[in-house]
Amino acid sequence: MRYIILCMFLLHATWATAQELYIYTEPASNIPAKSISAKLSANYAEGMRRGSEGVVQRYRPEVYMGLSKNFMLRASGTFASMHTDAFKFESASLYGKYRFLSKDEAHRHFRMAAFADASVSKAPFRYDEIALTGDKTGAEAGVIATQLINKLAISGTVSHVQVLDKSRFDEAPLNLPYQAMNYSLSAGYLLFPRKYEDYQQTNFNIYTEILVQQTLDTKRYYIDMAPGVQFIFNSNSKLNLGYRFQLGSDMNRMARSSIQLSFERTFFGVL
Repeated sequence: MRYIILCMFLLHATWATAQELYIYTEPASNIPAKSISAKLSANYAEGMRRGSEGVVQRYRPEVYMGLSKNFMLRASGTFASMHTDAFKFESASLYGKYRFLSKDEAHRHFRMAAFADASVSKAPFRYDEIALTGDKTGAEAGVIATQLINKLAISGTVSHVQVLDKSRFDEAPLNLPYQAMNYSLSAGYLLFPRKYEDYQQTNFNIYTEILVQQTLDTKRYYIDMAPGVQFIFNSNSKLNLGYRFQLGSDMNRMARSSIQLSFERTFFGVL
């Protein structure tokens, strides 16, 4: 009986949220309560480093903890050669998300969540783009709304980010961006399987995400698009591949395009 209940739970989780497992953004839904997920992401970009062109790389291990059905934590770090010739430890961050609204129906739901993120980075302050995934020391807070309808999930995020680099507090601070608004619109569609017969069936999802940033002090912006594909195996492991490229910008950025590859494994009920 316990095996049957577990299978039913995994099947429901796969059907209900597979399309919401976005590659570049978080949905309003959380990982299952009492569960832990381990994830490793690799990011490769054709960028600028110390004035010379070349491929730069960043690796990001992450651990997600589903403390309850409404609250989750994520701890992560980055190791990279994005800003230096040597590959070394770059940053650490802590992220929390609280789901405060759920309207669930058969094969559809609407959810909203609030989140906060804090990051400490050893990377030098060189580029206009504000990102807490390795590049900047700072804090971010925002709201996420996600709508699932059958096999389509659409999600939007609005957040405010503040850079807490020491240069900001100098008597004569540099003309650099220290605060920004972030916006994203993400869509995911479950392409296969057409019909569920077993929770061990492989899922194939396709995604498109629009990522926007507007700095508030220097008035600079970027607009990126990020299509991607995802495979989910045995309802507990997922493989992501995404390509992010710039649609428009007036920022000084490290790279205008990048490829991200990630793998995540969820351990249900271990907490």
